[in-house]
Amino acid sequence: MNNNNSPADAQVNNQQAIQSLKEIALEGIKEQRASRRWKIFFMLIFALMFFLFIMAIKTASMAGDNRFSMAEEYTAVVDIKGIIMSNTDASADNVIPALQDAFEDDKAKGIILNCNTPGGSPVQSSLIYDEIMRLRKLHPDKPIHAVAGDLCASGGYFIVSAAENIYANRSSLVGSIGVRMKSFGLVEVMKKIGIESREMTAGKYKALIDPFKPSTPEAEAHIKRMLSSTHKHFIDSVKAGRGDRLKDNGDIFTGLFWTGEDAKTLGVIDDFGSVASVARDIIKAETTINFSPQKTLLDKLSSRVGASISTLLLEKEITQTVLY
Repeated sequence: MNNNNSPADAQVNNQQAIQSLKEIALEGIKEQRASRRWKIFFMLIFALMFFLFIMAIKTASMAGDNRFSMAEEYTAVVDIKGIIMSNTDASADNVIPALQDAFEDDKAKGIILNCNTPGGSPVQSSLIYDEIMRLRKLHPDKPIHAVAGDLCASGGYFIVSAAENIYANRSSLVGSIGVRMKSFGLVEVMKKIGIESREMTAGKYKALIDPFKPSTPEAEAHIKRMLSSTHKHFIDSVKAGRGDRLKDNGDIFTGLFWTGEDAKTLGVIDDFGSVASVARDIIKAETTINFSPQKTLLDKLSSRVGASISTLLLEKEITQTVLY
């Protein structure tokens, strides 16, 4: 019996062997591709972590973390931006710790209040003003100046009047030393649409400014006395901060505001300047570090998403609050 394979059988065996080699090669290629995908995945994860780390360092640096500053001396900047309320960036809870850190920092040669605000809460403004005065007494050798941006009005001016000097642009709007309280009356509207207010109170004046009831002379007189008292506190604080630099002009405390040009003439500001020029020419430390709390990337995204809702809620609060 002949055990040798025929040429046909040999050809079949060769084809099977080639097919097996192809399958093995394809499996190897698949494994390499899978391995490459995992490598790419881990590289992307590493890149993302590295990016987040860099962002964290940048945020800390912007927040005034001295470990990331190579300058021997610098000017500390504290922002007073936006509406001054207990739940905003310009609240006393945010501004005061930044001021304390700036005054206590040995490398901070001086401090600049970077002001761009229409004003806000008398209480928040007063708390920040008082703290500046206290810190100036504790650190008499560390100067603090204020710079007005587009707008430094009302409660914002209350705050910056505690600084040694106030600088502004010629076109900045500065002043508005006055007090206001928003209210409205819907009595006639209620009558026209046939709705009656049935609010129950205990205490003669508990619903003093109810928009659904007619205003009374007693209520108006009480509110005016309250506003006058708050206004007097504002005036006394500004006079204490500015001293005899304020010109004898009857309009200064009427709630009017002025451009930087006119404000300088009235003694409401001292001179023209910016954050950069005051740091460079007055404090003599050109490098600036912002000590105000800085929002993270997530905070910024969240704030944009909720901007409309926050604005509506804030407007509702403002309409029922005494404001500078």
